Amino acid sequence: MAKAYWIARVEVSDEDAYGKYRDANAEAFEKYDARFVVRGGPFEVMEGEGRGRNVVVEFDSYQQAVDCYNSPEYQRAKAFRDGAADVDLIIIEGPK
Repeated sequence: MAKAYWIARVEVSDEDAYGKYRDANAEAFEKYDARFVVRGGPFEVMEGEGRGRNVVVEFDSYQQAVDCYNSPEYQRAKAFRDGAADVDLIIIEGPK
């Protein structure tokens, strides 16, 4: 089975609210066995436009990644982030 990934580009406008989101999302990520591959760190934009933070989260399957996003646990956490950050997030299946 192919793994799947959340790939997010984030521009935070409210660090306090975003911190609450980051603390609260741990429940959903633990429930769905998510693993951070990239969580911030220095970067260089080589083409296109970047955002202040970049995150890659690995899941065991595409369905698990989608289920995590739609879970009540994640949606509760996301409510802290709403209005506190601009986010581009995709869920993508990795190679088999």
